Amino acid sequence: MKQTIPLAFAAFVLIAMGRTAVGDKFRFLDLQMRENQKLTKEFAIDLREGNTLSGVPTGEQKLLGIKFRIGKGVVHLGSTVQVKRPEKVEGIAVRGSVSKLHILHATQYGGGPNKEGARWHVVDGTLIGEYRIHYKDKSTATIPIVYGKDVRDWWFRADEKGVTRGKVAWTGDNDLAKRYDCRLRLYVTSWKNPKPDVEVATIDYISRKKETVASPFCVAITVEKP
Repeated sequence: MKQTIPLAFAAFVLIAMGRTAVGDKFRFLDLQMRENQKLTKEFAIDLREGNTLSGVPTGEQKLLGIKFRIGKGVVHLGSTVQVKRPEKVEGIAVRGSVSKLHILHATQYGGGPNKEGARWHVVDGTLIGEYRIHYKDKSTATIPIVYGKDVRDWWFRADEKGVTRGKVAWTGDNDLAKRYDCRLRLYVTSWKNPKPDVEVATIDYISRKKETVASPFCVAITVEKP
């Protein structure tokens, strides 16, 4: 007698593989096996109280019309000041077809209270990291992370510019940022895959740890299927 797999069990298998299906269009990549910074814990190198992302809504969320699954932590890379963070995280599993990648991310340091001329200011146009795409056919592609184009500091002042290539996807607050007259924001980068017919195997997330104070972090990645 032919047996069928219950839908609930099938969904569990997909989640375990880090490939949760979301309707017919989107699926989530699992970053929680790689997270190294809890949303509810202080981000600052001096661990000053109140500098967290605890206000970010978790679970399945729709931002700018894109569904993301936000976990309890982020993947936070290093910089010249965040020396204990890793330079890169390799082998984030995709294992499927990709029409577009939608990335929810930001960087720590660069702007906010760090105005031009300050030690921790980052000049627009600075390459602060990249996502390196590994296809099943062994070829690669690169998604650059450029300060001012794709992301800015997660802290921002009211008079601070937005980004020219990415989009602001979420705005919020934390107690420490308020003391400096700043708020928080996260950005979305949407990348169109030039090779949608070739399976994507994995993604490497890489910073410029030895070159810049900007310390990028990734909150969630969603695959849009062909």
